[in-house]
Amino acid sequence: MKSLERDLGLPTVLAISIGAMIGSGIFILPALALDTAGPSVVLAYLLAGVLVLPAALSKSEMATAMPEAGGTYLYIERGMGPLLGTIAGVGTWFSLAFKGGLALVGGVPYLLIAFDLPVKPVALALAAVLILVNLLGAKQTGRLQVIIVTVMLAALGWFVLGSASSVQQSNFEPFFTGGGGGLLAATGLVFVSYAGVTKVASIAEEVEDPDRNIPLGILGSLGFTTLLYVLIVAIMVGVTDAGVVADSNVPVADAARATVGTVGVGAVVVAAVLALVSTANAGILSSSRYPFAMARDGLVPEGLAAVSERFGTPSISITLTGAVLLALIAFVPIRDIAKLASAFQILVFILINLTIVAFRKGEMEYDPSFESPLYPWTQVFGVVGGLVLITQMGETAILGSVVITVASVGWYFVYARPRVQREGAATDVVRRRVGQNVLTETESALEAEPYEVLVAFTSEVSREREESLLRMAADLVRPHDGRVVVVWFEEVPDQAPLETATEVQSPAEVRFEEQTSDLAVDLDVDVDVGEIVSHDTKHAIVNFAAHRGVSAIVTEHERLRLRSRLLGDPIDWVVRHAPCDVLLVDNKGYDRPRVVELVSDGGPFNPDQVAVTDAIATENDSEVLLQYPAAARSAEQRERTVEEYRTQLADLLSVPVRVVSSGLDGDESSPSAEVEDGVSPSGTDGGESPDLRVRRGADHRFRGALFDREQTTPADYTEITVHPHESRQPGLVRRFLERVVF
Repeated sequence: MKSLERDLGLPTVLAISIGAMIGSGIFILPALALDTAGPSVVLAYLLAGVLVLPAALSKSEMATAMPEAGGTYLYIERGMGPLLGTIAGVGTWFSLAFKGGLALVGGVPYLLIAFDLPVKPVALALAAVLILVNLLGAKQTGRLQVIIVTVMLAALGWFVLGSASSVQQSNFEPFFTGGGGGLLAATGLVFVSYAGVTKVASIAEEVEDPDRNIPLGILGSLGFTTLLYVLIVAIMVGVTDAGVVADSNVPVADAARATVGTVGVGAVVVAAVLALVSTANAGILSSSRYPFAMARDGLVPEGLAAVSERFGTPSISITLTGAVLLALIAFVPIRDIAKLASAFQILVFILINLTIVAFRKGEMEYDPSFESPLYPWTQVFGVVGGLVLITQMGETAILGSVVITVASVGWYFVYARPRVQREGAATDVVRRRVGQNVLTETESALEAEPYEVLVAFTSEVSREREESLLRMAADLVRPHDGRVVVVWFEEVPDQAPLETATEVQSPAEVRFEEQTSDLAVDLDVDVDVGEIVSHDTKHAIVNFAAHRGVSAIVTEHERLRLRSRLLGDPIDWVVRHAPCDVLLVDNKGYDRPRVVELVSDGGPFNPDQVAVTDAIATENDSEVLLQYPAAARSAEQRERTVEEYRTQLADLLSVPVRVVSSGLDGDESSPSAEVEDGVSPSGTDGGESPDLRVRRGADHRFRGALFDREQTTPADYTEITVHPHESRQPGLVRRFLERVVF
């Protein structure tokens, strides 16, 4: 695929950025802002420039690290992932096109001062000319931008110098006519005036010496334009009476008429037309690069990345952008376009400030030659300020931004997601943080205090089945010098008095006591045996566990019984209300397991699940088999981070560890790479098959449906399902993050 030629120097970069800003922001919006905030509109322009500064600094840093075409889209896509990158790319593309349409239609009224012409046809004709100029090449466009900006600034300078002596202090009183709310509303309205400051980043691939020219171009143009805005708006307020400029279609011309006469008005008309045309020109130049960059990454059809062999420009992308611009001019009300462009620009700048945090915290290659000062407080200020301003934009603008966002999300899931495997730096930052938190909790779980385990029976079982549960419980408590409590919970009808039931001991109860006492001799742990009679077994189990203060309940349960699936099971109630962990055992025998399979549901292994596995494996000198679902399509960074997590987890265990990747049904797939420090690879290495499985249970029925993946294929060996106590269950947000990032 072809690359773009680097032929834009610092003067051209400054001209493109200044030309992109000085347009509708000074020749159209002051009238509306004056009507909203009164003379304090001067402060609104200054405040808006300050609030843009964090995004400008952030974008300057990222542009020196990634000087490729795409700008906002590129940075957010790389930092926050392709989903938010799609939203930023599509939204900024439309936002710039909207601002270009606003500039063209807003500039035509200045022409109407000298010529009697219809607005829309002239705007459409100007748009067509600019589209053609952009198709001819970026170099021709950059030179045109330098000429336009030079003439425009000369005319505006004449207006400022000629009008400064006519400023009347009385015109600024009262200053805050709209109050604090009016000031913020005006700041939000004029915020779009500075949107062009970061357009240079979208053509960074064409900038000479980007490490130097991009930061200088962005920050230099922002400082210059902010000062110019404040001077011009202050003069407009100071030389006219209240109400003269407010709601005017040509506010700068009306101000010039009061100070510099007919010749001055003519100069302002020329400046306004040039400024608004340059804004539209820069908008086409920059916005057309967004589909170009998105196409290179597979988020939109590849044809949009085609570069003209004759002119070296992304011709299809420019043509599509031009078609959107023409449609906006012809059919969409300009006021609605301006509101939508401003609101979405604020949202994009918020994302830009968040993205730089993702890059600095992430592990991906990121080496900027320019660094934003006062990080991260500069970015925090930008995010908070943007959120405050967005609340002042009104329902229509916010609703429009939501529509564009939803449409972008829909496009991503329908078209882009099947075609991309990348993920943003932020995803890996969250994954590493989640993994480290889980590892810390796992280390604590492995160092638990001595505890008791309750083995609960609700019916008579064979000697073999009881022996399996008792041996399992003994292995769990032995490393902690704990105790096993074995209780038969007998349930009698409500009509039968409990006193009568406790006075009579059935033959089955006698056999239970004798059998349990006989089995306890060989366990090498303390064992208490008892029987409890109640009208409700599930309540009795929970109440006894709470009274005794046991750390875990071990009981038999067939995980996939039809009755449990359709009608529920009393054990589900025990799981939800128990004061401790609950271990449900699908009992198929337990006799010194050689290989213990630790199964993941796709997220990190639960600390209590790991503690159970380690205790059993340690007591039996077993090997632990880490079973992790294989992702059909996975980013390389995800694979590296997950592998690091598994390696650190293996370091916490005191037994040999082997790793396999599998589908969610438990079928093994290709072996994973060998992990250091005692972790051997799986697959066809001749390793033994597991004879005990330890899995994590769903949090509870509803959350499990959302965040937990049930294994549908039962094992042909004993399986322990660990249900941690609710106090150690991750919250909804963390469980969601575990499922998404792992």
